[in-house]
Amino acid sequence: MKSKSKSANKGSLVRKLGIVGGLGSLAGGDLFYKLVRSRAVLEDQGRYHFLFEQHPFKDVLLPLDKDAHMTSRKFYVFQVCKSFEESGVDAVMLPCFASHTFRAEIQEELGIPVLDMMQALARYIRHVARPGTTLGVIASDFVAHSGLFERYLGKDFRIVYPDPEAQSVLMNAMYGVNGIKDGHLDGVPLESVYQACLSLQTQGATLVVPGMTELSLVCSDLQRRGVSVLDINEIHANFATQEQGQPAQPPFKLGIVGGVGPAATVDFMGKVVAHTPAGKDQEHIKMVVEQNPQIPDRTASLLRDETDPTMALYATCKRLESAGANAIAIPCNTAHAFVERIQPHLRVPIVNMLSETVEWIVQTYGPGKSVGLLATSGTVQSRVYHEAARRAALRIITPGFDYQNMVMEAIYGERGIKAGFTEGLCREQLLLAAEHLCKQGAEVLILGCTELPLVLAHSEVFQINQHNATLVDPTTILAMRCVELAGAP
Repeated sequence: MKSKSKSANKGSLVRKLGIVGGLGSLAGGDLFYKLVRSRAVLEDQGRYHFLFEQHPFKDVLLPLDKDAHMTSRKFYVFQVCKSFEESGVDAVMLPCFASHTFRAEIQEELGIPVLDMMQALARYIRHVARPGTTLGVIASDFVAHSGLFERYLGKDFRIVYPDPEAQSVLMNAMYGVNGIKDGHLDGVPLESVYQACLSLQTQGATLVVPGMTELSLVCSDLQRRGVSVLDINEIHANFATQEQGQPAQPPFKLGIVGGVGPAATVDFMGKVVAHTPAGKDQEHIKMVVEQNPQIPDRTASLLRDETDPTMALYATCKRLESAGANAIAIPCNTAHAFVERIQPHLRVPIVNMLSETVEWIVQTYGPGKSVGLLATSGTVQSRVYHEAARRAALRIITPGFDYQNMVMEAIYGERGIKAGFTEGLCREQLLLAAEHLCKQGAEVLILGCTELPLVLAHSEVFQINQHNATLVDPTTILAMRCVELAGAP
């Protein structure tokens, strides 16, 4: 159900609100009605767009007793909220007190705000009632036992609930056969709610506070009987149309293009974890990984004009983007030869491992250094490191023909790193190529293939004969940069 006014707005930014229906159909419909007739909407009808979504929810008829399980309700709410987020909604309205017991959990997983109905109610009560006032709460057993009202209002007000007998009758009147939730708004159900209100008044309550959105359906009838009761749907509607609803900032999520190669991906993730200053699990970085070994070989494409991996890399990045990644890491040096083609078509940045590595070398060792590059022939011939180094005033040295073949054999050979070897022939070949670069004047050696750090270590001082050089692992630099981005405000 959509409501979109065609009248010209008054220059305000359009505000699109999503309403989660299905948790109480009549109460949700009542909220929608009160939204469209609220003063803010009537005065500026072109500004507000409403999207009401209601899907089958299997547990909607179950009474909310104190031991009710929330799992299926949580999943339902999350799915509807996620649908709203994908539809470009600015904020979500969740007209359900039981669902507000886990609203914060849902909010953690979304990039748009789920408006806090309890905050709206608490703000209104503080405006109309003095501190110390006794508030009588009409709520389900589940909400009453959850401590929700105590968390929001217990510091400033005394909170009471109907006596056990009145509460039992109230639950039946609300959730039982022919109850208010089914649309029976007068007769026995109404009388039962009224008796619950009287129970609150005998405990000193001067204001009846809703803990069930269905209470709005009989609010006017209770007020005519002299009960001072609040209409939560009216309060919620006014709150939503007055709030600016700035997008919530969900935790940073790192997207990782995996499988290029598979072991290097796992190695990179371990480095992200190792460099994160976390004291417990929850302080680590969210990561979403697509381990896609079927991305065509980057070196084969660059050297022999075999299958172009650009489309596969782009599609993987788009899936990470759709999964909510704030930044994308590609733990593959050779793949960076294709980054410039992909980046303009993405909404989130690819953290460029090569430029980050070159910048780190300059900051750590100073400009003007001679830097040896141990990398695939595809990376060497693409000259992506050469270009990054040129901009940073570094000189790149690459192995001669025979030594470059040794590097390729160490990576791709039958006893190479991609075949699962990290000792023996592959290590000896890399050490020979490293010594060769040192003899040519290299003071720093870049481990320019993400498999190489599985054999040689970052910051290790390489010493052979009279030659010294420090090893630099780009995946470690990339991991440290991603951790830094995650902690950025």
